Amino acid sequence: MSDSFVNCCWNRRELLQLLTTGVVAFSASQLSARAAEDRGPQRGKSLITLWLAGGPSQLETWDPHPGTRIGGPTKAIDTSIQGTQICEWYPQTAEILNSFCVIRSVVSKEGDHERGTYVVRTGYRPEPTVVHPSLGSIVYHELPQGSLEIPGHVSLGDGQFATRGGYLGEESTAFRVFDPGRNLTNLEAPVDHERHQRRLKTLGQLSQGFLNGRRYPIANSLHQKTIDSALKMMTSEQLKAFSIADEPAAALVAYGDHPFGRGCLVARRLIETGVRAVDVTLNGFDTHANNFGLSRGRAEILDPALSTLVTDLKSRDLWDSTVVLVCGEFGRTPQINPLDGRDHWPHGFSILLGGGGLASGRVIGATDPEGVKSPENPVEIPQIMASILQVLGIDFQKEIFTPIGRPIRLTSGQPLAALFKA
Repeated sequence: MSDSFVNCCWNRRELLQLLTTGVVAFSASQLSARAAEDRGPQRGKSLITLWLAGGPSQLETWDPHPGTRIGGPTKAIDTSIQGTQICEWYPQTAEILNSFCVIRSVVSKEGDHERGTYVVRTGYRPEPTVVHPSLGSIVYHELPQGSLEIPGHVSLGDGQFATRGGYLGEESTAFRVFDPGRNLTNLEAPVDHERHQRRLKTLGQLSQGFLNGRRYPIANSLHQKTIDSALKMMTSEQLKAFSIADEPAAALVAYGDHPFGRGCLVARRLIETGVRAVDVTLNGFDTHANNFGLSRGRAEILDPALSTLVTDLKSRDLWDSTVVLVCGEFGRTPQINPLDGRDHWPHGFSILLGGGGLASGRVIGATDPEGVKSPENPVEIPQIMASILQVLGIDFQKEIFTPIGRPIRLTSGQPLAALFKA
């Protein structure tokens, strides 16, 4: 076996290794180069999801009940929404809270991490016969095509449960970057240009030989399309959106020099470049023990990153075209357990939702200060999904046929009127 043949195969494996980080989100739904330069309401819309993995406590974030039996030692502070308080550990978020709607009565029927994540990510409970697409995958799939040369759906951070394309196909699955702001791997050829071109020529000959007699099954796969997209990405100037090397030091200080802070900064850069859907994961909210200490530690990371992201998007006139969702898979129990922790609670938890032309400065729903009664004005996940899709200009009632011919709506819910401007 010749050296060139071995090297070509090795290079092909490197390409496929790059693509398994998400096969993925290269061609369907990105802004055109010209549209990426637009600002304000006329700009095509995008979505950023800040995913608080593990299930953040509503009582130690956006819905504290200080001085009550369930409130624990947590104190509350005033915010820019008149008459509304949040946990004292979020002073910077308190200043920009009026940019969001605070939904305090979100309910779900799933209290397991994987199943709860599935519901909040997709709007559907898990089924054995179908995999539903995540919200980001729907956004990527449904918004207009463009000429972006990097993935249009990106997941930043080391999240346990990947955002999948489901029945929309692997092309809609998020491209995963586990350590945002650092150099991406396998994106530079390990040899000089001429040798790299020889390898690609040999790879093309091998692919053509493999294609003979297999045209129909190959045509229905993403094999060649994925390789072509990866090669285009490797030489694209737009790859700079994944790097923060040219950002001023003050920006990194403001966001926080840790994976989540860098992830939020990269998310802004990707949205500015024209990427349609980005999520950034912050782990560590599964606080069955030492809830108050762990929640405070997460707040020290989330508070500056979130407030800086909102301020940054506004300063670049991207807020009205970017929906920002801050959520986890469920909340935590009102009761404090013997380990000074809180357990899983899908029966009334909080999220933040703003930007993209949505209403702001509103508080929707309320939870019982004693933790006994059901929340007032409960809001279900499909309602949130439908609201986000509608403000992004996507037909939330659209019905899509799965690969086996089953018709499924993008979401089963209806938009929540309180989330929209009068």
